[in-house]
Amino acid sequence: MQIDIQSHDFTNSKALAVYAGRRLRFALAHAGDHVWRVAMDLTYVNDRQGEIGQYCRVQVMMDRAATVVVEDIEADIYRAIDRAADRAGRTVMRRLARQSVDHGKKLTHETEIRIET
Repeated sequence: MQIDIQSHDFTNSKALAVYAGRRLRFALAHAGDHVWRVAMDLTYVNDRQGEIGQYCRVQVMMDRAATVVVEDIEADIYRAIDRAADRAGRTVMRRLARQSVDHGKKLTHETEIRIET
């Protein structure tokens, strides 16, 4: 699995990328070899009231399944990363469970994640 993290306009983007990578690996650990690429985009956005929020978008590309896209906006970027990674992990597992029922395959929890950055 390849993880790409893009952070725009954040002062400590290296530490943020390390944190985000760790959260994504944990959230997607059970998906293992079904996920081939994950892209995360972190940036600032203005909401409707004119307040600045911190935006996290996660795209999970999987074998033989549609791409999972999760977005979250929070006041704290670490909270946005946590929520987006957790939701992405749950969505991927739900999609894989549906796929295994459709194809009669079992999901294993003994998968290894390889990270290329």
